[in-house]
Amino acid sequence: MTCSLLPRRGFIAAALAAVFALAAPLAHAQETPIKFQLDWRFEGPSAFFLLPAAKGYYKAEKLSVSVDAGNGSGNAVNRVASGTYDMGFADLAALMEFHANNPTAPNKPVAVMMVYNNTPAAVFSLKKAGIKTPADLAGKKLGAPVFDAGRRAFPIFQKANGVGTVNWVSMDPPLRETMLARGDVDAITGFYFTSLLNLEARGVKAEDVAVMMYPQHGVKLYGNVIIASEEFLKKHPDAVKAFLRAFTKGAKDVIADPKGAIAVVKERDGIINAALEERRLKLAIDSAIATPDARAEGFGDVNLPRLALMASQVTDAFSTKSRIDAAAVWNAGYLPSAAERNIFAVKK
Repeated sequence: MTCSLLPRRGFIAAALAAVFALAAPLAHAQETPIKFQLDWRFEGPSAFFLLPAAKGYYKAEKLSVSVDAGNGSGNAVNRVASGTYDMGFADLAALMEFHANNPTAPNKPVAVMMVYNNTPAAVFSLKKAGIKTPADLAGKKLGAPVFDAGRRAFPIFQKANGVGTVNWVSMDPPLRETMLARGDVDAITGFYFTSLLNLEARGVKAEDVAVMMYPQHGVKLYGNVIIASEEFLKKHPDAVKAFLRAFTKGAKDVIADPKGAIAVVKERDGIINAALEERRLKLAIDSAIATPDARAEGFGDVNLPRLALMASQVTDAFSTKSRIDAAAVWNAGYLPSAAERNIFAVKK
């Protein structure tokens, strides 16, 4: 009698195992997958996207989010436009340029949330060079990669400050700060929280560096935004809203505890220098994210007249094929409520 029950018990166990095996993927199937492309490698500011994943904020919104390192805003825009990625993080000027130069593209990305309310672009020189004002740059050798956001926007800085002709020297990103430290160029353009720390890493003391940040010299450009492809917005509008809710919740945590946020980045890329990246993150927060403009406009949102002015400035500076339509590159309809985005009350 006992022997005759064994096959039956085995059958029941196998059937239950099959049911559980089917149930697991069905549960995961309810999560919307999102492939997210960063603008750069895993550094301090990437904590804003990695921390919500580590804390389960995306999963709580029924999202399965994968975050990949990038190699420039232009590439991030192109990869979202191609459909390789659903969403990404990129400089708004690069997005505007794509729209204006590819008016018939079938899947133009759209900015859905402002993160760097003020561009982190700046001009760096060594104090011994005697470059004290923007006008002093006239006739000087400036270095930067051809795709650098600060270099692309330099004509706007130039016009705002009456700077004469400068001579550009192109190089790969790893050589930019090295060439300034060696004296091969008189100045460079770069993101404030990137080039300053890179110069220190090359033995240049912070007190020996002169910095002219674009926002402090009449250039009120927006910086990086979260973008989403047109196709993904049409198919998964609720997933985009859910992503932005989770991101906002994570952003509040990052601002409240930068050191803890960097620990999450360290888990993703073990070779980073945690202390250095914590400094980079804090510089990014202070110079581009929790700025007076961001506090006035509200985290994640924009001022429409300021956006329209930027569109006009980028059109002229980048010599785009067509005029940039500010309304086509920005959509605030997916943002969390103003109350949810009130994250600057957090003490750092």
